Order: sequence, then C-alpha cells, then structure tokens
Amino acid sequence: MSLEGAGLRPGLGAESGAEPEPLCPEHGQPLSWFCCSERRLVCSACAELGGRCGGHRIRRAEERAEQLRNKIVDQCERLQLQSAGITKYVAEVLTGKNQRAVSMASAARELVIQRLSLVRTLCESEEQRLLEQVHGEEERTHQSILTQRAHWAEVLQKLDTIRTSLVGMLTHLDDLQLIQKEQEVFERTEEAEGILDPQESEKLNFNDKCTWSPLLNQLWATAVLGSLSGTEDVRIDERTVSPYLQLSDDRKTLTFSAKKSKTCADGPERFDHWPNALATTSFQAGLHAWMVNVQNSSAYKVGVATCQLPRKGSGSDSRLGYNAFSWVFSRYDQNFCFSHNGQHESLGLLRCPAQLGVLLDLEAQELLFYEPSSGTVLHTYRAPFPGPLFPVFAVADQNISITC
Repeated sequence: MSLEGAGLRPGLGAESGAEPEPLCPEHGQPLSWFCCSERRLVCSACAELGGRCGGHRIRRAEERAEQLRNKIVDQCERLQLQSAGITKYVAEVLTGKNQRAVSMASAARELVIQRLSLVRTLCESEEQRLLEQVHGEEERTHQSILTQRAHWAEVLQKLDTIRTSLVGMLTHLDDLQLIQKEQEVFERTEEAEGILDPQESEKLNFNDKCTWSPLLNQLWATAVLGSLSGTEDVRIDERTVSPYLQLSDDRKTLTFSAKKSKTCADGPERFDHWPNALATTSFQAGLHAWMVNVQNSSAYKVGVATCQLPRKGSGSDSRLGYNAFSWVFSRYDQNFCFSHNGQHESLGLLRCPAQLGVLLDLEAQELLFYEPSSGTVLHTYRAPFPGPLFPVFAVADQNISITC
C-alpha cells in the first residue's frame, strides 16, 4: 500500500484562497510527509521504499506539525513563567537589593568618615605630641648651650684674670718680690690647672630620637608604599647574578640552585660565591620604595649596598651584612635579623612576612623594612649612607621576586 493511500490528501490543511501547497520538485506531489533523518518535508513517492527517503524514519506532516505546536505551547508557557520570574526579580529582588545597597552605602560612608576621623584625630594628637617633644628638645639643647656659654665665659674671664695676674707679677716684680709671691704664683698656677678643657657632651646635641614614633613610622610607610607603588622599576642586573642563582626573563625573580651554573660568564661585576645580586639602578637622593615577595623562601636577604661591595671570594667582604658596604634584612628558617658591618640585630618576629617593603629615605638618611599586609614596621635604621645605594638581594632557598 502506498503512503498516499494512508489517508493524507494532497492540499491537506490548505484553506480556500490560500496559496497552493508546495510540491515535491522531484515527483510533483504534495509534501505530505516529514523525514526525521533529513529533517525535511517529502512527498509520498520520496518516502516509499524505492524513494529517496526509503528506509528513513518517516512521520506524517500533520503529526510533525502537532508536535511542533505542542513544543511551541510548552515554550510559550516557559517564556511566560520566565517573564513572570524576571518581573518578580525586578520588582522584588532588585528593589530590595537597591534599598540594601543604599543602606549599606550610607553605613559604609559613615564608617569611612568615622575611621578617617579617628585616624585624623590620632594623627593630629601625635603631631602635637611630637612637635611638643621637638620643641622641648630644642629648648633643652638651647638651655644646655646657654649654660655652657655662661660657664665658659666665666672660665675665660677667670683664666684671663689669672693670666693678667701672672703677667703682672712677671713684668713688675723684681727677684725678691717675685720670690715673696711664690705662694701666690703656686695658687694661681694650681687654679689654672684645675680648669679642664671643653669635652664633648651629648647634652649639647639635639636628640633626633624625639621624633621617633611607631605610629608615625607605620602611617608614613603605608603612605609611601601606597603613593610610590608601581613607580619604581627595580630590576636585577644580570651581570651581577651569582652562578648559584637563576634570573627570570623579566629580571625580577631570583631562584636558588644548589648546582653552580656553568653557563654564567664570569666578570668583574658578578658575585662568584655568595648567592647575591644587585639591581640595575642606584639611588642618590630622594625617597624610594619597592616590595619583594619572599613567601616562597626561608633563606634570603633584602636591602641596599654601595657599588664598593666586593664581588669575589667566600670571605665576609662579599657576604651581605658582614661588611661596611651593605645593610640587609635577612631570614634563616625562623630567625630574622638586620645586619650591617658584621653586627646582627635579632628582630624576633612572631610570623614570617609574605611580602617585604623596603623604604629608603636618603634625605632623612633612613632605611626602613615594612610588612605591607599588616602595616608593621619590622626595622628602622638611621645613619649616614656613603654614596649611592643599590637594592641588593640574596636567596639560598627557592625564590624571591620583586613585585614593584
């Protein structure tokens, strides 16, 4: 029995006055069937066993249309539900979120104002305290100097009187008179010898420790690292890198290797024993800051050094912190210290910093090590530095990286 004899008539579903149904271009018969394999309408001849779609899964066109109608109905219902959900989301959820956002923004503004007001009040109070200390130290120094001036003015007058008296005896007395004045000469001479020469006294020097303030240092370090973050382009000079270190392509990461590299060409700038490296740039004046990621290493040194730092040999001359040319913060396992010229000051940190900020203020002649995550000043060193300073690094475990 042919498919056409199954009851599907040509022109099924066509309304009066409508355009005629499309015909099969191959057989000229109405497209009354749907081939599921090729997903297209076909005629009964195409659908028969000898036809183009013989053996394919065939369905009546009206059944396929009904299936699509049901699918469209389901889709419309889903779209209606989706629209209702979106309408509810916009009306309820977004409105609620907007109200909460307005409320939270107001609370956040109030929190910012309160905290900055507290910081401002604390800063003003600290400023007043420190300025009073500076003024008090200035007054103390000034008064000490005035006292010394008065004392030495009196001493000068006394010495002048003694000298005048002795010169007068020498000039105006004959031998007998001078002998009779021997006791007075002795007393005058003894009195003069009892006057000591001026000695250096710390009381006469202004003590700049009066400006020392943990709060000020902490706030200052935070502000400096915040303002200078990303402005310093500190990179490592590959000519200085020890053969026990590997330098990354961006020249910011040093990785320790227990095996000495044979590819490093030796040169006068290169450290040949200690796992050290210098930066390419030096600082001669101004304020500078950079950060180093140290969380991967349990043995490293970070600090500054002069260009006079020796590079060759295994002695202390070229070991960071053991000579007069380097100032470094170092870690070995759980031990932290600041080292310069063979002097090591233990820092006793309670935890290992993941990042280390280095602040160099050459106007104030100050080197400061800082932990950015906690805002903790780890160590401050104040002393005149002899000439330009280079950032310097050493690592003997895994790696460290310059982050800014």
